[in-house]
Amino acid sequence: MKRGNVLRQWVGLGLILGLLGCGAEPAGSVDPGQQAETKVYRWKLITTWPKNLPGLGVAPERLAEHLRKMSNGRLDIKVYGAGELVGAFEIFDAVSQGTAEMGHGAAYYWRGKLPAAAMFATVPFGMNAQEMNGWLHHGGGLELWRELYAPFNLVPFAAGNSGVQMAGWFNKEINSLADLQGLKMRIPGLGGEVLARAGGVPVSLPGSEVYTALQTGVIDATEWVGPYNDLALSLHTAAKYYYYPGWHEPGPTLEAFVNKDAWDSLPPDLQEMITVATRAINEDMLSEFTARNNAALVTLIEEHGVELRELPEDVMQRLKALSGEVVAESAQQDELSKRIYASYMAYAQAVKSYHEISEQAYLNAR
Repeated sequence: MKRGNVLRQWVGLGLILGLLGCGAEPAGSVDPGQQAETKVYRWKLITTWPKNLPGLGVAPERLAEHLRKMSNGRLDIKVYGAGELVGAFEIFDAVSQGTAEMGHGAAYYWRGKLPAAAMFATVPFGMNAQEMNGWLHHGGGLELWRELYAPFNLVPFAAGNSGVQMAGWFNKEINSLADLQGLKMRIPGLGGEVLARAGGVPVSLPGSEVYTALQTGVIDATEWVGPYNDLALSLHTAAKYYYYPGWHEPGPTLEAFVNKDAWDSLPPDLQEMITVATRAINEDMLSEFTARNNAALVTLIEEHGVELRELPEDVMQRLKALSGEVVAESAQQDELSKRIYASYMAYAQAVKSYHEISEQAYLNAR
């Protein structure tokens, strides 16, 4: 055999053995990376909303479904409505303690334990949905929100917005400030404190109890969301007068929050899916309310005889003045509260200045 042929045979044999060595695996072995990619995380998501309520209650269901599809089943989330696993106002503590991995609600419900939390939901006479999204995602708001929730072992995300709400349903006319005296109204967050200073009596109730309380006279009035959601709850059968505008909730951000230990247990790709999916739900809810509210309002007025009323100017001016006092005082709790307030107000003033020559100018012209 020639020398060249021998060399070629040895080289060929070496290549074959090398390829076999690279591709061979012991029987039954699994690549760690592949194992991580196929692990299924089964989570519970608890909400403050009645199960499948249009808008608010449907959002967490859609979030869970998006994540299930995006992850190809690796993140399997079961959604529980208010009262199914824990009470509506117990979800913050339940997720903090790990009873469930995820929650969906509104930050102003936790004002009793975290006064500054309300600013991440809505501020009376404050920013609208578009402005809130700008502050949270590009103005430093989300970082402050996460700093506020960190001691409670929670990671928050914006996950919904209804846009400017209605002022609410009333069983008597509001013609002056005198009509607010002693008025028992379901109204949470900073808006409730403003009402109290105006002489009213704020009452905190979960959505599942609002209709019965209004119908039976336990409360005289209630705010909820807007025509689309309010029609679904049949609030028009419990009160006659429907007032606007929603001074107390001009851009209410809803939240999803994740138990920090559960969050840390996820691989980076699933964490990124939650980040993207919550942003999608945040936009989707606002789009849905924008699309549905007017048709629902027409139904309320033309088919159910609801009387649409605008709050008197003197009432609005008094509520606005009181709102400034309440919001400023809520920022004095501690150093972090002061930073949240400063960030919110600085961004709100800047975006207001621009919107006066853009969004507001256009709406006035239109």
